[in-house]
Amino acid sequence: MMQHYFIDTFYLTFFSTGRPHVREEAANTVMMVMDDPDITVMPQSRASFQDGLQFYAARLDKHYSYAACVSMVTMRREGLTEVLTNDHHFTQEGFRILFP
Repeated sequence: MMQHYFIDTFYLTFFSTGRPHVREEAANTVMMVMDDPDITVMPQSRASFQDGLQFYAARLDKHYSYAACVSMVTMRREGLTEVLTNDHHFTQEGFRILFP
């Protein structure tokens, strides 16, 4: 059975302040994942933007970023529960972080 994971946009953000070789490794990892034919890359659309905005507006008591909200909505829509991120906010919504 194929497992499905989600790589949040914050994966690259996390490594953005690192040394060039760390940034390069992070970029190469994401490019490798995107080139994998067994992985689906979800494009941003007007609908996903609006869905993320609605989720963001519904969680005003949280410190979720807008990007995290889009990711969480997308994950729920796709039935995904595991995420490759360092953003602890995902656990508040019931997701399992694979990269603590």
